[in-house]
Amino acid sequence: MRDDPPDASVLRQILPLTMADGARAELRLHRPPDVPRASLLWVPALGVAARHYDAFAQAMATRGIAVGVHEWRGHGSSDRRAGRRCDWGYRELLGDDLPHSAAALRAVLPDRPLLLGGHSLGGQIACLFAAAGAVAPSGLVLVASGAPYWRRFRPWVYLAYVAAPLLARLNGRLPGRRIGFGGNEARGVIADWARSGRTGRYSAKGHPVDLEAALRGQSAPIAAWVLRDDWLAPASSLQFLLDKMPDASRAIHAMTPAALGTAADHFAWMTSPAALVERIAAALPCRTANAHGATLCPLAPTE
Repeated sequence: MRDDPPDASVLRQILPLTMADGARAELRLHRPPDVPRASLLWVPALGVAARHYDAFAQAMATRGIAVGVHEWRGHGSSDRRAGRRCDWGYRELLGDDLPHSAAALRAVLPDRPLLLGGHSLGGQIACLFAAAGAVAPSGLVLVASGAPYWRRFRPWVYLAYVAAPLLARLNGRLPGRRIGFGGNEARGVIADWARSGRTGRYSAKGHPVDLEAALRGQSAPIAAWVLRDDWLAPASSLQFLLDKMPDASRAIHAMTPAALGTAADHFAWMTSPAALVERIAAALPCRTANAHGATLCPLAPTE
């Protein structure tokens, strides 16, 4: 499938956000000209600025789903940059930044089903945010995501979860641009991420929510896409993440290079998203308010 050319009918908005602690960033919103089927708050992969998902968000909007792309603190439009005197962790991401993005998206589209989703670590953070209870999403959409627990990878990965926090502490931040992993990341984020990689359990230093217990109660339906040649998010790591949410119905879809029309790795789909978007749009997980439980969001806009 060829990717769509830019569609002039897609409405693009930049929504400025100011967090409780004064940090600022922008939510990049792409929406269809008509009433959307649903809205999707999308969390990027670690170290990836929101603007790199414009092609994905536009393609979703042409299929009737409004997408607000969240900005990671420390990247892109964020006014913060990680360093010795500027640090944060999952507590700020889950307790301050994401609630503001969700509130902004809800304010623009108050009567549409709200979906949460993300790529790679962004998918994990979306699950944690859904579980923490600040919002009640209609469903979760995960692409190339999964828990980083080392036992779902090769044994040497454990060493990375020991070395990364140490390097971040010594340097004041993780120099991801230099080492080829993520961006220049806050040492608090790396500490929380590496802890989940070593132990297989999610926790956020200073955050009042027991994230593991919250995940067990997360019941919004999940649609997840695993990419065949993606060693950063193999099917085993995705399954480990989904197993933490036993009350959530799930559908796992495998994508090959032939199906994607590009390499089935961690990042190639971002520049050629049409085939993946077509499948996501056809299989949106959407929890209704009636007794029938999980169903697809309507294929046509409803008032």
